[in-house]
Amino acid sequence: MKPLARPARLVPGARVAVVAPSGPVPEERLQPGLDILRDWDLDPFVAPHVLDRHAEFDYLAGTDADRAADFQAAWCDPDVDAVLCARGGYGVQRMVDLLDWDAIRAAGPKVFLGYSDITALHEAFAARVGLVTLHGPMAAAADFLKNAKAQEHLRATLFEPETVRTIASSGRGGALVPGRASGVLLGGCLCLLAAELGTPYARTSARGGLLCLEDVGEETYRLDRYLTQLLRAGWFDGVAGILLGSWVDCGPCAEVRALLADRLGGLGVPIVEEFGFGHGAGALTIPLGVRAELDADAGTLTLEEPALA
Repeated sequence: MKPLARPARLVPGARVAVVAPSGPVPEERLQPGLDILRDWDLDPFVAPHVLDRHAEFDYLAGTDADRAADFQAAWCDPDVDAVLCARGGYGVQRMVDLLDWDAIRAAGPKVFLGYSDITALHEAFAARVGLVTLHGPMAAAADFLKNAKAQEHLRATLFEPETVRTIASSGRGGALVPGRASGVLLGGCLCLLAAELGTPYARTSARGGLLCLEDVGEETYRLDRYLTQLLRAGWFDGVAGILLGSWVDCGPCAEVRALLADRLGGLGVPIVEEFGFGHGAGALTIPLGVRAELDADAGTLTLEEPALA
């Protein structure tokens, strides 16, 4: 697995588009998120359909065609320096096939940010564009609005990426399996990685990578199902190391931990738990596509080069 191309860091005055490729966005969260971006001297604008709600399926932010059109227009606008997702939820897999990936590739690299359901877009950018993307807090997500730690880590990554070359675990965990490993960062939400198997927008395996895994609101047996599916498909074969993030509302902590040890411990690679990215409070921003070294015992991730150029 090779490192991906890095987009340029943001500078004061950068134009950033806020899009909603998945679930509907609460307006009361959107405006405070925009205010934070403005406080960072960014110039945010909201895509036309961000506040839409699908007429039949209210878990979607408008129609698939409109969500895709918003994303396409934002990415292909030469005046836009970054595309930030407002929130996750569900819906990316319904619209990703509607995107013109040749046009997206031709538009050139720019910053892309999101997590949760946005994992499907992270995978598509890696497979179709070869671009580093950021797994981090979204503009209308509750943690981004309320947590100064999440805000500051994201701000530093966007503007001063050389200051966050070493990312230290913000969680309470340590090494589930001790050791060091190097590889290219990839991953995201476990259920989305399992759902992406067999699609043209996902990697065929995590071979050579440092795999980041987290999820939210999944009972232990469902996490078991996703992990077992990925194991049976050979997707974990050759993985270099694993970082485990948050498992908010995923069942008793001890039970989830036992499951992760049971399903992943046999891979024989370093594994760090509760690293502090994902749906938990104060979530760290992780650059997917950058080569890094994991020290599971110390709970640190050291990037070979800054997340952004």
